[in-house]
Amino acid sequence: MSKATNYTARLPDANGFIQYPQNEHDIWQELYSRQLVNLPGRACQAYMDGLDRLALPSDRIPQLNEIDAVLQQTTGWKTAAVPALISFGKFFELLANKSFPVATFIRSREELDYLQEPDIFHEVFGHCPLLTNPSFAHFSHLYGKLGLAASKQDRVFLARLYWFTVEFGVIRGNNDLSIYGGGILSSPGETEFVMGDEPEIRPFDLVDVMRTPYRIDIMQPIYYAINDICELDKIAEMDIMGAVNKAKQLGLFEATYPAKAG
Repeated sequence: MSKATNYTARLPDANGFIQYPQNEHDIWQELYSRQLVNLPGRACQAYMDGLDRLALPSDRIPQLNEIDAVLQQTTGWKTAAVPALISFGKFFELLANKSFPVATFIRSREELDYLQEPDIFHEVFGHCPLLTNPSFAHFSHLYGKLGLAASKQDRVFLARLYWFTVEFGVIRGNNDLSIYGGGILSSPGETEFVMGDEPEIRPFDLVDVMRTPYRIDIMQPIYYAINDICELDKIAEMDIMGAVNKAKQLGLFEATYPAKAG
């Protein structure tokens, strides 16, 4: 949802089928096989269960109707093929209608470890397994409805909530750390980074999350941990827009990362 993209999404034909060249299937296969090794013991159980339900192909980019068949049956969600970048308004509208946007391109080999834009591996492998989970699906739906009704200024604060949950959220239960954020789960580099000693893991606090600045082009210095995936249900019941107003009054925390050059 930023201003520039280096990628062009592939368009479906009249039957909804998207044709990908073999070299792009090869990239999917490499990413998939790497993460299948990286994720056990790191990804949360709800994600691993969802990955089993989706039964994604390991050797090719899946077609969206294959994913929809499982999501519709489990939580009533579906995917929506989108260009490389969409507006905040379109993004919130899709979530509010239980449609998860999937950009139909895959990253280049040069950006294999970390990508600033959401590609089909990020969206499908990173997020769709958890959309089979009722708590995650409900939180995503409510978030879409809130965002759709929010002002442009308030959406900036809501974006931080999404960033530190759906994208880069972690779980700390019984002192064990596990991952549920799709931005981590789809990044081989960040999957290992988050488990190391360098980042700071903070307990989840709704207002604090909305006051925390972030950069999209670096490994995250701060992550916020919930206790269990079901905690997303409790967050969904909170006065989220009230928290937005409080965060606006208090202002942002000082950034813990260097300013972007240029």
